[in-house]
Amino acid sequence: MPIKPARPTADFTPDTGELRLSGDWILTNARDVMRDVAKFPSDIRHVDASCVGSIDSFGVLQLQRFANERGLGRDNFKLRDEHMTLVKAILDVSPDRPKTKRDYGFHAALGRLGFAVVDNWKEVIALASFLGENLVKLLRVIKQPRRLRITSVVHHMEQVGLDAVPLVLLLTYLVGAVLAFLGSNILEDFGATIFVVELVNIAFLREFGVLLTAILLAGRTASAFTAQIGAMVSREEVDAIRTLGLDPIDLLIIPRILALLVMLPLLTFLAMIAGLLGGLSVGAFSLDIPPQAYLARMEQTIEFEDFLVGMSKAPIFALVIGLIGCLEGLQVQGTAQSVGERTTSSVVQTISLVIIIDAIAAIWFMHMGW
Repeated sequence: MPIKPARPTADFTPDTGELRLSGDWILTNARDVMRDVAKFPSDIRHVDASCVGSIDSFGVLQLQRFANERGLGRDNFKLRDEHMTLVKAILDVSPDRPKTKRDYGFHAALGRLGFAVVDNWKEVIALASFLGENLVKLLRVIKQPRRLRITSVVHHMEQVGLDAVPLVLLLTYLVGAVLAFLGSNILEDFGATIFVVELVNIAFLREFGVLLTAILLAGRTASAFTAQIGAMVSREEVDAIRTLGLDPIDLLIIPRILALLVMLPLLTFLAMIAGLLGGLSVGAFSLDIPPQAYLARMEQTIEFEDFLVGMSKAPIFALVIGLIGCLEGLQVQGTAQSVGERTTSSVVQTISLVIIIDAIAAIWFMHMGW
């Protein structure tokens, strides 16, 4: 026969203000529990529940409601050790628990900074390991050319390079024109307007041509890579590729990186030409420098070394854009929100790293005298 639960009782001692509970405070005794709670005196200062036999969530909630009405805290209750786990679990999820206040002070800011540094360091480690993995797989492709997907490489070359040509030409042409116009306003005060030619030449051959192209592709291509691969991850297509015994690096990553390595230097060359033409247009139409004189000055002052300095950065930027875009896509967690977050992260990381590398390279080339 099942054991009948003991009837709940409550004895109050007015001298000490202590309420002593006993019996089983469970749902089976709901009527008795609610009756006893309603009869509790108003001058209770302490509740001793150490003699309670059994207690469930119903009994705990009744005592919590009573404590909230009388303004009693946890220190005013004495419970058995085996009951404390249930009581803490119910109190932690109770809607009546006090809301935690966010610390907006120095400690909170320092904590957020620490977490950000740790997260960024993890991203650096992941990027370095991803680079090593791709280099190993690329060497394997060289040894086993049948692993290379030529069709996929050509497809991505069209998307990355050919489709981006109009945008790159337009923007670099306009930047070249603006640079020449601003430079002329300053040089005109010294009677040296003709030196605008050298300004545009050096700026676009060494810095602006490759930097603007890389930034445009970082926003256009890195985000596309992340969204494409992230959508495949969320639809479990990458898992299906692994199930078929194929390597996602060979199928998805290497064709995209090779396409960038081929097309970014070509786009950089076109961007340099467009920027120089922008400066030529401003010189001819706004600075009263005849095109023949502008081209003659360009031929006299242009240096092949500046062209090599700019082109040497293009493969590095292509590798950065491709690796970050693909890595962020593979890190998608399978939800639409994760795809958006990773796409934003890839664009921010790519543009930031491209600018940092360009700044470091500019300082290094300057100290080397190149």
